[in-house]
Amino acid sequence: MNIHPVGSQLVRNLKLCSFLSRGCTLTGFRSCSTLIQKYGFAPLKRQNGFPYCLGNHMGLLSVRFHSSEKTQQQIPKMVFENEPEDEYNHAREIKDSSVVSASSIGHSTKRTTTRNLALLAEDFNAEWKTVSSTERAKSWEQFFDRLRRCTSPSDVLDLYVASTMTWKQISNCLMTMWETTKRMSEDQKRYEQKLMFEHPVFEKICQQALNEAQSMKCNDLAYSLLALVKIGVSQHSRLIHTLLRVTQERLNQFDEKSLSVLSSCLRNMEHSKSVNALRVGLRLLVELRIPKIKTVMALQTMMRCIGKDSPLPLKKKLENKALSLLNEFTLPNSQYMFITLGVMGHRSHPLLEACSNRIIENIHNIPFWRLVHILQSCKDLQYRNPALLTATGNYVTSTLAIWQVKQLTLFLMLFADLGFRHSELMDAFAQIVLAKSESLTLKDVLSILRVYSLLNHRPEEGWIEQFLQTLSRVFQSYLSKCSSLELLRGVYYLCLMGHLPQAALSQLFQGEILSELHSSANPYQESNEQMLQYINLCLELENPSFARPTHASVAHSLLPSISVNVDVQKVMDAILGDSSLYHQGLVLKNVHFIEWLCFVLQYLPFVLAQCIPRTGWQSRFGISRLKGIMWY
Repeated sequence: MNIHPVGSQLVRNLKLCSFLSRGCTLTGFRSCSTLIQKYGFAPLKRQNGFPYCLGNHMGLLSVRFHSSEKTQQQIPKMVFENEPEDEYNHAREIKDSSVVSASSIGHSTKRTTTRNLALLAEDFNAEWKTVSSTERAKSWEQFFDRLRRCTSPSDVLDLYVASTMTWKQISNCLMTMWETTKRMSEDQKRYEQKLMFEHPVFEKICQQALNEAQSMKCNDLAYSLLALVKIGVSQHSRLIHTLLRVTQERLNQFDEKSLSVLSSCLRNMEHSKSVNALRVGLRLLVELRIPKIKTVMALQTMMRCIGKDSPLPLKKKLENKALSLLNEFTLPNSQYMFITLGVMGHRSHPLLEACSNRIIENIHNIPFWRLVHILQSCKDLQYRNPALLTATGNYVTSTLAIWQVKQLTLFLMLFADLGFRHSELMDAFAQIVLAKSESLTLKDVLSILRVYSLLNHRPEEGWIEQFLQTLSRVFQSYLSKCSSLELLRGVYYLCLMGHLPQAALSQLFQGEILSELHSSANPYQESNEQMLQYINLCLELENPSFARPTHASVAHSLLPSISVNVDVQKVMDAILGDSSLYHQGLVLKNVHFIEWLCFVLQYLPFVLAQCIPRTGWQSRFGISRLKGIMWY
């Protein structure tokens, strides 16, 4: 079939129209003798601030284009990122069909047409850049200003109704929906999510995100996927699977920041074929890029991407790369290395030691939350550096005036989890507790009791009783608000410190409380029973006359035979010199197994000092109760 020359000319003009449609909205007609004489085209006119150019005088006497309304508003790069914007990446293909009507088509030469197309393209590019720098910026600023004022997902969805959205705005809206819920309480978050899913526009914004997934940049794709997972969209939905598929197709184009966001998203996703394949691909990509990494920040970003379940050889490669860049580490790099190793679940002693030394030297320049994250990472990695912990404790003790009670409590809780007791800090904090006891919440009291009982720290003899009575009084003031588990833990901690709160014990031994603690539906049933055993043992040892209801007793079976620690026996023999001065392997009340019972109390500190560091041994009942049993 032969194509008429007029048809070929029409195709070329339609290609020109397609080019113009990617940059602006085209509508109407034009007429201007100046540009007609120069290019054979009329000049660009403006409608609503945007250029349009039709009626090209190349034989097309009447051409009209109808474009999608969504092209009338464009937005810049995501507000959560600071990177240069590529203007032409915002344009999408016009979805509406162009309507072409031609009453007559003239003839022009092929060379003239080609020249006119090129000249018009250059003229249009310059004109479009001029427009975008002024007109579009104002529209973007207005949109983002309204977006920043949103305080809930429903506010964002209402803004979506009032605006014409592109894929860039969709990505920003999804991230804002997640950001607005991050600081909400759990009850408020559930309520807002219910309103969000019931909102009539939520389905539309999800559908548009589905349709525009292929047009998104890598950063926007990663952020959109993360936001949708965080706000609770089903991971089995078509939208999530589409974003995962597009991510797989374009994974090689992801930069370090995009990979970091994607890694954070995958850590919160359930196992599936798509997710697992993406995780494997992510690790392969990281491994391929290791030789090209030149900066510490880029390396730490890649290290956080691989996750805790990545293979050990890959972790070793990243560790060796970090060691090769050790001389370039700054103080922030040293701080973030703790967090990075914690995220990837790899305990590298050379890296941790080097970073610890840098932190110790600059401990006064590290803010509160950085110190907390460092200590939390030490806990996650089971890394215990006495020098680092001592330096942190000394710094906190010397600057007590600048810390709040909750901050000091958090420090001490992390110290307790690491098995580190800073006596000066704990004594000073006990005085603060006495001075500010009226402001303590139930959570504060339980945390303080846990720390002091776990670390077996008793303040100075002059005011130990005042300290315990104050904590007991504050704790018992919350009895009407306590859950059964909080009640059990509070009583347990006080008993370990040798203090028996009568009112709390009476409430604990009520039938309904014990039934709830022993219920098979209780996820903490086993630990609850163990704590109740210890409380009963404390009462047997220190207050046998305490009246307990018959249903308050806990049934126990004899403990299985447990062999004593041979290393501890050698230490005991070396210190005491006489095996008749101690007993080993005793069972008390069919409940508690005592490995060692020493009759010469003055040797006790030396025995503990020798046994615990060498063997990691301690009484199965806790050192504080070990001392009490020995006195008994």
